[in-house]
Amino acid sequence: MQLVDLAASIAAARHARSAVVTVSVDNMVFLHPIRIGQLVLLKSSVNRVFRTSMEVGVKVFVEDVATGEVKHVSSAYLTFVALDQEHRKIELTPVIPETLEEQRRWEAAGHRREIRLQLKQRAMERA
Repeated sequence: MQLVDLAASIAAARHARSAVVTVSVDNMVFLHPIRIGQLVLLKSSVNRVFRTSMEVGVKVFVEDVATGEVKHVSSAYLTFVALDQEHRKIELTPVIPETLEEQRRWEAAGHRREIRLQLKQRAMERA
C-alpha cells in the first residue's frame, strides 16, 4: 500500500508541479498475493482534476520472474491536493481526456467523487 501511495503521489506531483498530500484512499482489494521474489509493477495516472483536488488511479501488477506471467493484483483510487509554499491548497490545471479510455476514467472519477463526498458528510454527521 505504501508503494501505491508513492506511485500516486508521483503522478499527482508531476501534474501539479508542486508538493502534494494524500487526502484519501479508496478501499483496496487484493485479487492475488504478491510473493517474495516477484516483481511489483505499478501504473499511475491522474484520472480527473477538480478545483483543488485530483483523483489518481493506480493499477498494481505482479510479475513472476521465472515464468514472465503478469497478473493484475489490485486497483486503487487516491485523492490528492497540491500545496503552495505556505501550505495552502492551490487551484489545479484540469485534465482534458483525449482517448475513449481517458474519457471513461474521467467520468468514473466524477461518480467516485460523489460517493466520497457523501461518505465524508455521513462521517461528519456522526462525529
